[in-house]
Amino acid sequence: MAYSKVSNKNQDKDVKYLSKDFNSYKDKLIEFTQTYFPDNFNDFSEGNPGMMFLEMAAYVGDVLSFYTDTQLRESFLNLAQEKENLYNIAHAMGYKPKITSAASVDLDISQLVPSKINGGSYEPDYDYALNINTNSSFNASAGVSFYITKDARFSFSSSFEPTTVSIYQYDSSNNPEYFLLKKTVPSISATLKKQSFPIGNSRKYLTLELFDTNIISIESIKDSTGKIWYEVPYIAQDTIFEEVENMGTNDPELQQYNNQTPFLLKLKKVPRRFATRVKKDNKLEIQFGAGISDRADEQIIPNPDNIGLGILDGRSKLDVAYDPSNFLYTKAYGQAPSNTTLTVTYLVGGGLKSNVNSNTVTEVGTVLITPKPNLNQSMLNFVKSSVASTNVEAARGGGAGETTEEIRMNTMANFGAQQRTVTKDDYLIRTLSMPSQFGRVAKAYIMQDDQTSPLTNEANRIPNPLALNLYTLGYNSDKHLTTLNTATKKNLSTYLEQYRMLTDAINIKDAFVINFGFDFDITTYKSYNNQEVLLDCMAELKNYFNIDKWQINQPIIISEVKNLIGGVTGVQTVEDVRFENKSGVSLGYSQYKYGFGGATKNNVIYPSMDSSIFELKYPNIDIQGRVTTY
Repeated sequence: MAYSKVSNKNQDKDVKYLSKDFNSYKDKLIEFTQTYFPDNFNDFSEGNPGMMFLEMAAYVGDVLSFYTDTQLRESFLNLAQEKENLYNIAHAMGYKPKITSAASVDLDISQLVPSKINGGSYEPDYDYALNINTNSSFNASAGVSFYITKDARFSFSSSFEPTTVSIYQYDSSNNPEYFLLKKTVPSISATLKKQSFPIGNSRKYLTLELFDTNIISIESIKDSTGKIWYEVPYIAQDTIFEEVENMGTNDPELQQYNNQTPFLLKLKKVPRRFATRVKKDNKLEIQFGAGISDRADEQIIPNPDNIGLGILDGRSKLDVAYDPSNFLYTKAYGQAPSNTTLTVTYLVGGGLKSNVNSNTVTEVGTVLITPKPNLNQSMLNFVKSSVASTNVEAARGGGAGETTEEIRMNTMANFGAQQRTVTKDDYLIRTLSMPSQFGRVAKAYIMQDDQTSPLTNEANRIPNPLALNLYTLGYNSDKHLTTLNTATKKNLSTYLEQYRMLTDAINIKDAFVINFGFDFDITTYKSYNNQEVLLDCMAELKNYFNIDKWQINQPIIISEVKNLIGGVTGVQTVEDVRFENKSGVSLGYSQYKYGFGGATKNNVIYPSMDSSIFELKYPNIDIQGRVTTY
């Protein structure tokens, strides 16, 4: 509605609502005064004190309009700019932004064991084979700590968890004296920390905030009695999948298969649970449930189906009235802690610096060992001191927290996916949303697989409707594109397994990186400094080719680049632009060569048929420009 009539005893007044800024408010106030108060105020010169009141009213209106518009804009995901509002909207839509991402890598951990004679032959004495427990840490030379996410059980060996055995040292009689045992276990870049919170009387939806800002994940929460609190995506979810050791106490029927299947996945009901959310300062908030009563739910709200059955916590008869508000005190939304101390164990770290090179995780940190009893202490100490580690592959997947635009994009995509992967976008958002402790995928692209060789003619390719090729890349510590290591790929495959369609097969592959250099010539207006204009052009190009803005199979549109340079203040004409391939591992570039001339058509440089991405790896040296004169 553009205007309204405001009535009083004397006359009706038209009030217009189209003014939105200071000058418009001022003009409308002057018009209003001239129309309805011509005899009371008719001097609208700037020096008149009465104008002060009109301008003050216009100022107040302008400020109120600004904040009204801003608040409305901040309530929409696609328009919000404040990080706090983005986090709140993301939380409401079921998405948790990444604060940081941990790098992952498989560690080769080894130890020495003495030999023993068995049946006339020498073999390792497995009594001294250690069990290096989860959460043991090993350090890289760059000062980055890695902790293992799986026990290194040297006494156990199977096809999927082999223990490599080799002779390490011979005695004076040329008989094996020591054997070398080696296991490969997954690890992530992180440091284990603890924080305790004393809890008094129970409170519904109790929230706690951790001190650290670079939190990867919460490993566990325990109360004073040793009871465990479990993390769930949202408080209403009361079951989780739990990994338990395959032994008789957990499943007597399956215990016979523990050599092939050492762990079982069990569905567990958890009344003690919590959910987490990210705050605007990148700290993590922990929220517990609403159940503040110590009584069982059957006692608070009797189940009519169980009356008289004599079950635990049930009622023998329903002869008392109960308050419907009691529903608020049940554990349907989880139990609230009370009169205890909660100890939160969590991981911090990650970031780009955690993408360390191969053969650098060689320092033994805090090693948690479970040895067998009644062993020779001197030999046991020697065996413990022999523990060593290394990483054959470079650590990959570490990254900084999500940017504002990444949070916006991933939230919208996550909400649209609705916990399943059907479309290509569903797979992409699931890939990019993998929990940070398992590694981070920087770039992803998905397409249908081909039953025939990709080298055949395009027209003869036969699409496979039951298989998808997922092309991925990660960042190294310098934020340069690189392939994902084996550990991150395994984690990604496992993560996508819970969302994929039953009939979909997913092949995780490496995309190709095509490095390039850029050269351009410009002319400038006479009134501008040539060097300053050239630097401004290079700054615009660096921003344009920022790797955060580029995706797999994205072409380079030469006309866009020319328009970008031509729009820089001081540029008169863009004389020429030239692209060239940069390759050679010894020079710090990708190994792949690419013919830019043959790939250019209608001023567009297309990527290869095999999924690839263009990367301006070293913009400070790979962008060259000059100012030409006539």
